Amino acid sequence: MTWSVFTKSVTGICHCQVLAIDLRGHGDTTTENDSDLSVDTLSKDVGDIVKEMYGDFPPSIIIMGHSMGGAIAVHVAVQKLLPSLAGLAVIDVVEGTAMEALSSMQSFLRGRPSSFQSVEQGIEWCVRSGQVHNVESARISMVGQLVRCSNKHDSETDRNCSTSPAPSHSCETISEESEDTTTIANTSTAVLHDETDAQQQGVQERFTWRIDLSKTDQFWEGWFKDLSSLFLSCPAAKLLIIAGVDRLDKDLVIGQMQGKFQMEVLPRCGHCVHEDAPDKVAEVLATFLLRLKLTTAKENFLRPMPSC
Repeated sequence: MTWSVFTKSVTGICHCQVLAIDLRGHGDTTTENDSDLSVDTLSKDVGDIVKEMYGDFPPSIIIMGHSMGGAIAVHVAVQKLLPSLAGLAVIDVVEGTAMEALSSMQSFLRGRPSSFQSVEQGIEWCVRSGQVHNVESARISMVGQLVRCSNKHDSETDRNCSTSPAPSHSCETISEESEDTTTIANTSTAVLHDETDAQQQGVQERFTWRIDLSKTDQFWEGWFKDLSSLFLSCPAAKLLIIAGVDRLDKDLVIGQMQGKFQMEVLPRCGHCVHEDAPDKVAEVLATFLLRLKLTTAKENFLRPMPSC
């Protein structure tokens, strides 16, 4: 869902197909063990999905990920799970800063609201708290992070709903639809149900987080450990998009000076760079694709010069 606005922009610039995967435990897809968010399991999931979609002869693929998704993208590339991998793009994830942030992550999770009275309230919190600076993107991506819960002040139901939101919830707030035959975009439309009937029945509705991130802490270190060296060792063309040069660690600074990857710095963005500046990220990626001769531009797209 976080890629929706970016997808619209990048497919308007160049000819490409976008596949946004809902990793296990994050969306409608269910697995035998949705709580297994280890880096090896998530990486294998990505490889399996691509093989299921394209068979033994997939097209040239650029794998792109943000934050934890970026870490998974690096592991997919290094483990050679995509035989047709042509490039790796990572957004605002650096081993050094990520590992430092893990110690305070539980405090951050405890500090955010556990539930919202409405989807609109959740979107407002997302923007006001600075999680996403782009209201258009927040209206789409925040809806996907919440699930609807209803209870009649039943403490047991309330506890289960707030701590263990099922990936496929009986009261989903979104429905997905494809854009056209040339692109596969994970775009979604918010379906805000009429709350009148629920109120008449004395049912108290609220919206909780789809996934309880605090229970995934056993996997955090595995996502980011040795990430910089793995990223630099990937033989495919590499692109790193960050919101500030202060996020770089020693290995990446040396690698960038040696020309081992292309780096783009997009200032005035928060951590969710692809949501805060989707058009700019789309331009950067389209330029990357055109440089690798993996696509052709639409209309009169002028490729900007790489900043680094």
